[in-house]
Amino acid sequence: MAHKLPPLPYAYEALEPHISTETLRYHHSKHHLGYVEKLNKLIENTEFDKVPLEEIIMRAPPGPIFNNAAQVWNHSFYWQCLRPEGDADPRNPLEKALSDSFESVEQFRDEFDHAATTLFGSGWVWLVKEADGSLAIASTGDADNPMVRGARPLLTCDVWEHAYYIDYRNDKAAYLEAFWSLVNWDFIAQNLAHGRLPESSPA
Repeated sequence: MAHKLPPLPYAYEALEPHISTETLRYHHSKHHLGYVEKLNKLIENTEFDKVPLEEIIMRAPPGPIFNNAAQVWNHSFYWQCLRPEGDADPRNPLEKALSDSFESVEQFRDEFDHAATTLFGSGWVWLVKEADGSLAIASTGDADNPMVRGARPLLTCDVWEHAYYIDYRNDKAAYLEAFWSLVNWDFIAQNLAHGRLPESSPA
């Protein structure tokens, strides 16, 4: 099963001025594509050759196959968490779920920002639904994904430097402010309501 780079759900220039065309083009067509190509080479003639992406993530031991599979999935999910002119705030029932779990949407954003700005090194910050139904913020290093621990991703922010360095240099806080201007709350609400994972790497 050859995995493919999924197209962005918007044009490269669509997230301006928050994320530049240059950043988005490099991030998607260089970094994301690189993970897809490396994964296909790594799984050729292995037990993972014809395995769906999510199954590779759940089954592969720590190492190159897991890292590249997870990075393919993580990036595909991240693109869908964004949209041009994102909504300022979530609507119910997502707003209520966030308020129930974090006291308010503002408190959720503050805690999410804190997790992102204090994450050492490269990684991802997530809003997840835990196995018991509660919502939580999770930080993962490098390519790690909360699915492997039984949590369902609802939202993610890429905090690898390649996600923001062209536009914001080392000012991660400015990148996060831009991120909130683009969040696709409808996508997060759908994930919460339907409990499904999006298609990440069609064969």
